Amino acid sequence: MKILIAGAGLGGLTAALALFERGFDVTVLEQASVLGEIGAGVQLSANATRVLYQVGVGERIEPLACEPLGKSVRLWSSGQTWPLFDLGAHSRQQFGFPYFTLHRADLHQALVDGVRAVKPDAIRLGERVVEVQQNGNGVIVRTARGARYEADVLIGADGVHSAVRAAFFGPDQPRYSGIMAWRGVIDATRLPEHLRTLYGVNWVGPGAHVIHYPLRAGRLVNFVGVVERDGWMVESWSERGEREDCLRDFKGWHADVQTLIGAIETPYKWALMVREPMPRWVDGRVALLGDACHPTLPFLAQGACMAIEDAYVLARCLAHHVSQHASHPDIALARYESLRTERTSRVVHGSAANAKRFHNPELAHAAGAAAYVEREWTPEKIHERYDWLFEYDANSVAVE
Repeated sequence: MKILIAGAGLGGLTAALALFERGFDVTVLEQASVLGEIGAGVQLSANATRVLYQVGVGERIEPLACEPLGKSVRLWSSGQTWPLFDLGAHSRQQFGFPYFTLHRADLHQALVDGVRAVKPDAIRLGERVVEVQQNGNGVIVRTARGARYEADVLIGADGVHSAVRAAFFGPDQPRYSGIMAWRGVIDATRLPEHLRTLYGVNWVGPGAHVIHYPLRAGRLVNFVGVVERDGWMVESWSERGEREDCLRDFKGWHADVQTLIGAIETPYKWALMVREPMPRWVDGRVALLGDACHPTLPFLAQGACMAIEDAYVLARCLAHHVSQHASHPDIALARYESLRTERTSRVVHGSAANAKRFHNPELAHAAGAAAYVEREWTPEKIHERYDWLFEYDANSVAVE
């Protein structure tokens, strides 16, 4: 069976590897003409690293990843610190797999290498999907440069601006969340030692928060600063900003936050848009995955993880159902959708709830802030928010 995947991002490439493993013939259409260094840091909890080891990529990324010892919460003004949860050996013991923080480009390259090792010409660059048709026998895809592809199934893994989603489910309807984000990657040698530890840190404050964590075996530090404000509506990962504007957005914050921002060589900024979860993302022989169907705010660190989970569950559904109904892959895709909608919708809503939690007005004053943090980040509440995410096993979900 021939599978076309639109989009050579993390989800699309994971899907390709999982499908190759099950004997499918896969071609990936990518609109970019070059696969370069994209994005910044990404966090992968055990639910995602489990899949990456299953498809043979876990070992490839180990030398490039960091395995943080844990996460902590710090108060924007005083720097007061509370433990959030343990990681490192704890993640492996409790959930069976590691929690990695790594540069998105390192993960992406490992996936590209894995796909090309199976089928050297699997990834077709410069192929922007502009037209999709399906009939009872398969799908036909045309690209901007005039190429025509036929396959049994099409997977739309082409991100928030998905052409496949637009073709089958109508135009996108994003709205500005009222929040924009700064991001940057910092050379760790430019930071004092206490900001280079193998921990992830969530700074919380009224109307804003900051996250930073190590990358590339601690040689880099990923910075994300999120602030509620108007005036920036561009949803792009590659829009450059000015360091002075970022410093202004975090004026009055702890000296450690100022130090982090001052060490960013090139800050980037993007508007965070919100979209309601789609009630359906399968149409016959066409299915969406990842940001194409459930883009989420980044406040549970699960966007990439959900795309990776989607990819593996979809491949398992196709392998199981196609063996029984070779001429009806739509049955497999419908099963995939039914297995993923509730979980991904819960992530979308949980991420939005975390934005409010991180930015609560009670954080403005030290006395009230300490009480708020101690109330909102009790061990019981932390387990409730995160354990159901980390313990998920995409390899044992019942696909029958």
